[in-house]
Amino acid sequence: MKKYLLVLLLALVPALASAAASNYPLDSFKADLKDQESMQRGMALYVNRCMGCHSMEYQRFARTAQDLGLPEDLVEEYLILGDHAINDLMTISMDKSDAAGWFGAPPPDLTNEARLRGSSWLYTYLRSFYRDDAKPWGVNNALFKDVGMPNVLEDLQGVVINTCTMEELAHGNKGTVEPLTGKRMGQCLTVQPNTGSLSEQEFDQAIYDLVNFMTYVGEPSRMDSERIGLYVLIFLAIFFVFAYALKREYWKDIH
Repeated sequence: MKKYLLVLLLALVPALASAAASNYPLDSFKADLKDQESMQRGMALYVNRCMGCHSMEYQRFARTAQDLGLPEDLVEEYLILGDHAINDLMTISMDKSDAAGWFGAPPPDLTNEARLRGSSWLYTYLRSFYRDDAKPWGVNNALFKDVGMPNVLEDLQGVVINTCTMEELAHGNKGTVEPLTGKRMGQCLTVQPNTGSLSEQEFDQAIYDLVNFMTYVGEPSRMDSERIGLYVLIFLAIFFVFAYALKREYWKDIH
């Protein structure tokens, strides 16, 4: 019994360590895998902004095109860069050893990142970069302290500055919402006006689309599984009626 408890404790250590890594509260996120247009926009954002460093080496372009309702010829023309073909895996040409020298560690493959960390974590992370001139890339992240990644979306969001102490930031001071205007007041991270090409709402939508796409990639068969699961439940409900009637027929003369 003690051995089983020890194994269970060791299995929980990584999860507990990850949970304790940051007190920054996660933003609410609910994926909508039925919204193909959202995932199409998310794929375009991933290819143009993320795929230079991050692969999805367990996902194929053809499967993605089929699931998202995209014609293969348009995917080949606009969303496949380099020498890839439509049936290839979504890999990149960056060598991992070179990447480790440039970034300190090779950028992670993103195929299962949404399942590993959670969609809410990704959504919060991508919206929590801020300027920090003391860091090698000139940015930091409220959720992932000392992040080793540049903010590749800064031109879309704008320049974000931190107006709080590190302790306040670590505990997620996101301010309060003013009832009359709906604006968030007193938050730690603020976007400097007229520094980004998107409004706050447009940027949040773009990040939603990107994370929605990454959520789909983490489990491409999820919609099929849910659809088949519904049919199975309906079948079992109908089968139960006949099974119960048969049981009563067999046992009717037994007292």
